[in-house]
Amino acid sequence: MLRNWQHWNRKAKLWLWIITLLGVAAALPLGGLRMHMEKSSKQVEYVFDYRDLLEVADYQANPREFVSEQLDKLKQAGITTMSLYESSLKELSLAGRLTYYSSKDEASLRGQLPPQGQNYTYVLFKGAEEQAQIGPIVRDAFTRLDIPVRDYSFEGRSGFVIETPLNDAMLKPISFDPMTLAELKQAGFHILARFSDRAQPFDSQAVDKQLAQLQQYGVTRILFDGDKVKGFSDQAELHSLDSFGELLNKYGMGIVAIENLKKPQAGLNKLAYLTDYNVTRLYSLPDNDGMALSPEKIVDRFLLAAKDRNIRMFFINATAQSSQDKAGVVNSLANLYLSLKGPDGAVHRLEEAGFKPGEAQAFKVDHPSWAKPLRGVVALGAIAIITLLISAFIPGVAIPVFIIGLIGAAGLYVLNSSLDEQALALGAGISAPTLALIWATNRVYAHTEGKLRSISAGTWTMRSNGAEGSAAAGLKWLFEGMGTGRRFGMAVRLFIMTALISLLGIPLVFGLLNNITYSLVLEQFRGVSLLHLAPIALVALYVVLYTGDSPIRRLRGLLVLPIKVWWVVAAVIIAVAGLYYLSRTGNSGEASSLELVFRNWLENTFGVRPRTKEFLLAHPLLLLGLFLSLRYRAAWVLIIAGSIGQLSMVDTFAHIHTPLQISIIRVLLGLGLGFVIGCVLIAIWLVLEGVWRKWLKAGAKKLAES
Repeated sequence: MLRNWQHWNRKAKLWLWIITLLGVAAALPLGGLRMHMEKSSKQVEYVFDYRDLLEVADYQANPREFVSEQLDKLKQAGITTMSLYESSLKELSLAGRLTYYSSKDEASLRGQLPPQGQNYTYVLFKGAEEQAQIGPIVRDAFTRLDIPVRDYSFEGRSGFVIETPLNDAMLKPISFDPMTLAELKQAGFHILARFSDRAQPFDSQAVDKQLAQLQQYGVTRILFDGDKVKGFSDQAELHSLDSFGELLNKYGMGIVAIENLKKPQAGLNKLAYLTDYNVTRLYSLPDNDGMALSPEKIVDRFLLAAKDRNIRMFFINATAQSSQDKAGVVNSLANLYLSLKGPDGAVHRLEEAGFKPGEAQAFKVDHPSWAKPLRGVVALGAIAIITLLISAFIPGVAIPVFIIGLIGAAGLYVLNSSLDEQALALGAGISAPTLALIWATNRVYAHTEGKLRSISAGTWTMRSNGAEGSAAAGLKWLFEGMGTGRRFGMAVRLFIMTALISLLGIPLVFGLLNNITYSLVLEQFRGVSLLHLAPIALVALYVVLYTGDSPIRRLRGLLVLPIKVWWVVAAVIIAVAGLYYLSRTGNSGEASSLELVFRNWLENTFGVRPRTKEFLLAHPLLLLGLFLSLRYRAAWVLIIAGSIGQLSMVDTFAHIHTPLQISIIRVLLGLGLGFVIGCVLIAIWLVLEGVWRKWLKAGAKKLAES
């Protein structure tokens, strides 16, 4: 009975590898769909914050002339779009439409004492045109909040008395300034409208009227101000998000997702779904960076964002600051102009890279009928490779584990399809590099210690090796009989095969995560930290427990060993290194200034920046470790370190917002450069080893002569 089970288990593992390869093959057409999608939107839009321009102008002697002059300069620099917020009394004042006063200030104008028991807001319009166009939107904004508004005049200027304190009135949102809309449109700018969710409750008719007005000025996309999208607060009571989504579709307007917010804007995912993912991703250059960064660094940021993160809109903020050195107020506009225009400016550099300036478009997503069945095959491939990993540590369980995996994946898909595909992608991402290094370890063992066994079957027996071995552990630390050339050739073959097995996980990952929500970072692949730790831990566990006697016997031997001080020191060092390693994963890690310079050099040299930890650390260490481990057992630790590069290749493709073509080039560059550096390290080792042997021979000769 046991023999029959082992026989069927071996057959099952063969079929599991076949299913894995079928899953990999099924993922390739899905990758083709994604690459086609990523090429469907190549125009980039340069957006300037009009409110910032008004605030900078407020420090000038002639604000209106300054605004007019800077609009011309912005257009010449390459700015195509102006961002316009829903108005407020402050913004309308900065634009020169009106002035506002508290009850105390209004009394001072009249040369009177402030009225007792009254704290109102007084508004005076600049002229008749402002009263005609701005007056209705101001009155409507406060009336809909049940705040009384009365007519008011002073020295021939008309206005309102708004029966609420000035500090309160300045916080109330007012509809878009129609005069500014017309001015910006006439100046040749596209307009990006910024909505907030501050106007409560949600009024579908009022929003319909706003969108109809904005459509007349050519607005095609909405950017949200604040931590919520418009309509989110009233969704539970009024289904306001659904209403707003219908209105956006009615007027053919899309939305914008801001990159790298600390917390995503609430309701954006639902609104993206309601608009059929008519979404464009935006990178916002902070106002302080626009002042402090050099034009070269700003250009590098924009170029990297467009190429590596599918950013199609760049939001540029400006600021003004007091400068003691220059004895006045300075602003960031001059630095921004240098960053944008000219042969070395962002506009020209991005156009050279294939990103022409224009109106940003949403990616076009195809949904062919064959895509869903292929994703099912990819899911089967992921379950198969996860089963193979489990079988590598627990022999004889391939059939039940695969069946349990099928049932569990099907159940999770019914409950939460997104969580199901992420769980399978994570499992496949961990399994492929781990199995690759287990295979490499087995091959090294087969050529040094003993007979090769298949993964998860049988038990290795160790040979005592006399003086060269450790009597306590029964380990052999030095392996003789294999020449340098043969070791190098074998190490190269093992390196290539290990990489190929690891690469099997890549199509499984991007095939399972083949969804526009990941490309737009509306959903993110979870479990990044686990993906960066699990293969290292599993490979280390396999090397310690499975390369020799039975795992249980080796574990018992390790548990009874006395703890030494240097073990504790080593454990602390490993823990600190692990924490630093984790801090550099995902989007939270920060690079030093020296590393940023090196990254920029790589970007400019190769066009695509390979991952530093792959080509400069992990891949070279793996090749060196494979070469040395064929002679020295202690070098197996380098194979464990080399697992970082194998898992990093898979992790590169878990960043779905990065174009697939860029990720492919990045991984291949990392492998190629890492292989070259690894060969250099082997050469250095051979030289040092030769010097060491000569020194030992010379020392032995002197000792014999004495």
